[in-house]
Amino acid sequence: RLPLFLHMRDAHEDFHAILSAMRNRLSEVVVHCFTGQREEMLAYLDLDCHIGITGWICDERRGTHMKEFLPEIPADRLLLETDAPYLKPRNLRPKVKSHRNEPCWLPWIAGTLAAIRDERPEALAEQTTQNARRFFRIRPPRP
Repeated sequence: RLPLFLHMRDAHEDFHAILSAMRNRLSEVVVHCFTGQREEMLAYLDLDCHIGITGWICDERRGTHMKEFLPEIPADRLLLETDAPYLKPRNLRPKVKSHRNEPCWLPWIAGTLAAIRDERPEALAEQTTQNARRFFRIRPPRP
């Protein structure tokens, strides 16, 4: 009954079939490091999954196909991820010499995603922080 991070790459049909058969036995689920197509994303949302977005969308060579449909992710089903040490945002300015991705680069992912969704980065950051706290059952800090 713990939250699950499930990673799928180039195996949507099998992954979706297995997840569909097991979904009622699972707690919270995130499709980690989502890089698929719109129809795949909608299929996972129909299964009440969260969608995890990484620095992939900050890469002008790879993530561009997703920009058209990422605004369709309901705000309460969206999570930001680093996928550290991989997928460092390519839009970091000034450029960083290391190829290692780290949580400190999440603001670039949030900013890119906010622009795609036509939202303020601060609002998106607040929403995805609330989502992560709910997903992982983390209590808010005491004032």
